Amino acid sequence: MDTPEQQLQPGSREIDGSRYWINADGGLIPDQAVKATDKLQDELVRKIVGFALPLSAQVARFRQHSFDDVDDFVALLEQEYQSKRGGSKGNLTFISYDGTLKVVVQVAETISFGPELQVAKGIVDECLREWSADSRTEIRAIINRAFDVDSQGRINRHDLLSLLRLEILDPRWQKAMQAIRDSFRVIGSKRYIRLYHRQDAQAGWQAISIDVAAA
Repeated sequence: MDTPEQQLQPGSREIDGSRYWINADGGLIPDQAVKATDKLQDELVRKIVGFALPLSAQVARFRQHSFDDVDDFVALLEQEYQSKRGGSKGNLTFISYDGTLKVVVQVAETISFGPELQVAKGIVDECLREWSADSRTEIRAIINRAFDVDSQGRINRHDLLSLLRLEILDPRWQKAMQAIRDSFRVIGSKRYIRLYHRQDAQAGWQAISIDVAAA
């Protein structure tokens, strides 16, 4: 039986009795021209990813089965009380009878920003130019950071929301804050399941990690 790494698409092939390696451009490189360390690295990556792929599929099945079990339990409660829960949003928490195990289902919304955000930035920039002599340095830093984008061109929603908490009474500022609120677009949502355990009902919760990056 092949090991997982052997089941992956091979990085080399035999042609007329000679071995060639396939590079990232799809070119064929003679075996003797490929460094030994590159061959070892290829073997390493294929071994790790070969075991990771079926594990990832198993985690995906576990996640879906868990959501199905949660939905079935909620449906049972709805049937018992003859009432539907109010919408699909909100978090759900389930705890074992002895208080040592917990399952939390969370819903995270994906937010986009409409063209109103650029209008808000124009008004804020106008305010900053006028306030430049009097405004505090830390407030200017908060304002400038809020409209910055990361390497993927995304705006940090947390920083943007921090502007809405600033108590600035200038009517132009208030208009800019309303433009920011109007710019929010909910374009989707995703459910997450988080698992916790503890020694007893008085101990703190410890997360059960199934994320290889966080383990």
